[in-house]
Amino acid sequence: MEKFDKIKAHKDLYDCFSKIDNPEDIEKLLADLCTFNEVEQMAQRLHCAKLLLQGCTYNKIIELTDISSATLSRVSRCLRHGSGGYSKVVKKLVDEENGSSDK
Repeated sequence: MEKFDKIKAHKDLYDCFSKIDNPEDIEKLLADLCTFNEVEQMAQRLHCAKLLLQGCTYNKIIELTDISSATLSRVSRCLRHGSGGYSKVVKKLVDEENGSSDK
């Protein structure tokens, strides 16, 4: 048995997600990996990212989602200056919802 290696474990986690090809399996994996509250918090952050990309104000998003202003600020900062995960993936969701997906 090998000792826990954080870098390898992160890579394994990302590789694991990349192998999943349907939402049902992702749902099952997240249910096993995370608590209900952790999944709910991630879903809330994604929803807030979508609302930000759609032009909603902070006040409206807080009213709609009950997210804390600190967490919303972090989501917004990641959208603007993060690694690009929100921008790339959530933008696809917004585009699909608006009927303008690039397939």
